Amino acid sequence: MDELADLTEKLVAIPSHEDETAAGDAIEEWLRTETDARVERDDAGSVLAYKGETNDYDADTLAFVGHHDVVPPADRQTTGEGNAGGYVVERRDGRIYGRGTADMKGAVAACMLAFRDAEPPAGRELAFASFTGEEVGGTGARHAIDNGFAPERAVVAEGSTDYSTPGVTDVVVAHKGRRASTLVASGTAAHASEPEDGENAIYRASDAIDVVRELDAPESTVFGETVSGSLAVTMVHGGETWNVIPERCEVTIDERTVPGDRADIGRAADAVDGVEWEVDQDLPPMACGDDAFADAVLAAAREVHDQLGLDAPEHVIKPHATDAGWLAEAGTDCLVCGASEPGEAHTDTESVGVDVLERCYRIYRGLAERTF
Repeated sequence: MDELADLTEKLVAIPSHEDETAAGDAIEEWLRTETDARVERDDAGSVLAYKGETNDYDADTLAFVGHHDVVPPADRQTTGEGNAGGYVVERRDGRIYGRGTADMKGAVAACMLAFRDAEPPAGRELAFASFTGEEVGGTGARHAIDNGFAPERAVVAEGSTDYSTPGVTDVVVAHKGRRASTLVASGTAAHASEPEDGENAIYRASDAIDVVRELDAPESTVFGETVSGSLAVTMVHGGETWNVIPERCEVTIDERTVPGDRADIGRAADAVDGVEWEVDQDLPPMACGDDAFADAVLAAAREVHDQLGLDAPEHVIKPHATDAGWLAEAGTDCLVCGASEPGEAHTDTESVGVDVLERCYRIYRGLAERTF
């Protein structure tokens, strides 16, 4: 399917790690040229499109969702600095190489073509969204949601690595979130030769860490599968010089949250005097609450795999957060299904298989035309 590979190369060649405008322009122009959908560009730079009998927000809407920002490229992946130069794109041996091929402009291209080609059943609105700012906390998705983007169901075509079995496009029914937080211990400075005159913030932080170590990591069950989160202290910063009792110590905590459960980190602040808890980032987890939708996506994926003579996909759990978390939090039933291959996303040799993109296109189009 040369059109899919060509469109992927076109999008990948456009720098979008510092400024997503040009990539959004290309997506918007293609949609306006190739479809009769209603196309919008919001204030955050995200591109939204709708087609169907009703062509409005009130229909039973299925959305294909992606993002066109990427992480910064390696030197070998760009022809210049910042957005001044293009990205290097190469196609060889059935693969397309370049920053954003896997995560996730290839899947965005597959979504665009499926959105154009699909003929949804009566009463269904088909939507497409390519967000900005996914790699920096979902700023584009959050802006769109705040301004009315509210599909009933969405397939997030995320291409981040290692959630599918090699050679298979699995369907993610849940993923973990990430909460980054800091315990800030305050004390009183004094000369280290007279420690009793001060209050050692590092000691207070150590007591708080002991509390964190005893906390249970979050855990839940989705589609009969156990989703286990994690909790870990990852950095400790305190003190300014060797002979002064420290008056401040910060403890950084990485928590992988799960649908419906979080660790009680606040207990550490409650238990130790002089310790406060601050949340720095909170990317929500996702769990699909619509069994029929989850089964329909898996059935569509299995049909395509069977036609191609491939092993059958399964419902799986993804360890990383995506924009699906923000959509799920807002009430959209989400699944994640994209061009996930081992060891590709965010690497300086990032690539995607053309056959994998074609597989995704067929799954997306088949799902859009399916009754469920």
